[in-house]
This record gives sequence, C-alpha cells and structure tokens, in this order.
Amino acid sequence: MPGEQYKGKLDHILRVISKAGFSGIEPETSFFGPLEDPVRMREALDACGLELAALCHVEDWRNPKESAGEAHRAGKWMDFLAHFPDTLYLLVQMPGKDRQDLVARQSNVLSCLNAIGARASARGIACSFHPNSPAGSVFRTAEDYAVLMEGLHAGPVGYCPDVGHIAKGGMDPVQILSAYRSLVNLVHYKDIHADGRWARTGTGVIDFAAITGYLKATGYTGWIVMEDECDRAISDPDGLTLEAGKYLDGTLKPLIGNMTP
Repeated sequence: MPGEQYKGKLDHILRVISKAGFSGIEPETSFFGPLEDPVRMREALDACGLELAALCHVEDWRNPKESAGEAHRAGKWMDFLAHFPDTLYLLVQMPGKDRQDLVARQSNVLSCLNAIGARASARGIACSFHPNSPAGSVFRTAEDYAVLMEGLHAGPVGYCPDVGHIAKGGMDPVQILSAYRSLVNLVHYKDIHADGRWARTGTGVIDFAAITGYLKATGYTGWIVMEDECDRAISDPDGLTLEAGKYLDGTLKPLIGNMTP
C-alpha cells in the first residue's frame, strides 16, 4: 500500500488482503492508526479471518546505541506484541543517502539490533531483521551479508530474506537462503525484472518455484509474506493485491502444499 494514502487505514488494508485470500498480514507500524490498540487490532483481525504474521518496525539506528526515541518506540511495540505472542517483530533499517563510514554504520546497526533482540527475547518475543537494497543500504551486497550474518549468528535476532532485495543486490536468492538457512525465521517474496525494476509478482525473473521448493525441502514452516513494489502498487494497490491473491492460489499454494502453519 502506498505511503501517506493509507496511513491510519489498516482496517481497509485488512479487508482487501482478506478478500484476496491471504491468511495473514505484516503491517508497518506507521499504518496502524486506531489499531495501535491491541484489543481493537485483535477484533479487526478476527473480523477478517487474518493472523498478525509479523509487525514491521523501521528505524535509523545510526549510533552505537539506540536513541531515546528509538528505544521508546521499540518498548511501545513490544508492549503491543505482548498481546500477540505468535507474531514476529520484524526490524528494518531505513536506508541512508550513501554508504559512507560503512563499517561503523554496520556495527552500529548490529549493536542496536542485538540490544532490541535481547529485550524482546526476555519478553518472549521473537525478532527478525530484513536487509534491503537501496543505494544507501548498509547491507545490500554479498560482502555486506557476510558481516550481517556473522553479527546475527547465535544472537536473539533471526534473518528475513527478501528474495527481491537479494536479487537486486546482485545475489542469487537460493544461494543466500542455503548459506544462511539456520537463521531464517521469516521470508519475503517480491519480484524484479532483469534490469532491476520491480516487477508485478510472477512477471519478473525471480524463480519462486525453486525458492519454494528449497524452503519446503529444508522443513521451513514459517510465514511467507508477499510484497509488490511495481508501479501499480502505488496507483492501484487494491487491484494489485487481488491479482496477487490469484497468483497465490494458482501458482504458490500448489507449490507450498502443507508447509505453512
């Protein structure tokens, strides 16, 4: 769903996703509006027959320790997630404008992630980190991923591979999944054209059959979250979501079989 147009309209988003045939949702925190109340959120989910698969929280994390505001917001959303014990807390860094001071910035993100993860784990909340691929992202290449996974290894935060961002960073999604499979606790599906433009799901170069087959063969039973960032995601998000539901039914569900919860 495009930015400002749908802020505070999560109830509408829930209805569209339900109509499209999906079973869960992963909203970003800025969309919640009145549904920041966990009681109202539970009522809205139940009315649409949906589960809260994950909650996406985006921050800068530019310093070795969280800022007071970052720590406060993390605590607020942990309080919310206490009402949804099976929901993953998905952490995403807002990309900067460049990759200057890369080593320090990578270290700072990892320090903040692991601090958040430790607090969340103490409250019974499972976390995952989602690297992305804009030019200012500090985790976007194979070399960056090696640093990231070493920093997350044996820590309280898992890894959410986004197959579109992996491809946009010049990597092969199945190879990355294989290399870091032990850390994977959430998966994002997104399609991309060979020239790097985002594609409507099923029209790009991502081999969803191979990726799904690999996940199933390795016993993955977590959530797969479908995303779409093609141009129509801005101009016609409702219609595009309904089309994605048809792709889910016709292509992905036969591949997935009984691997989902």
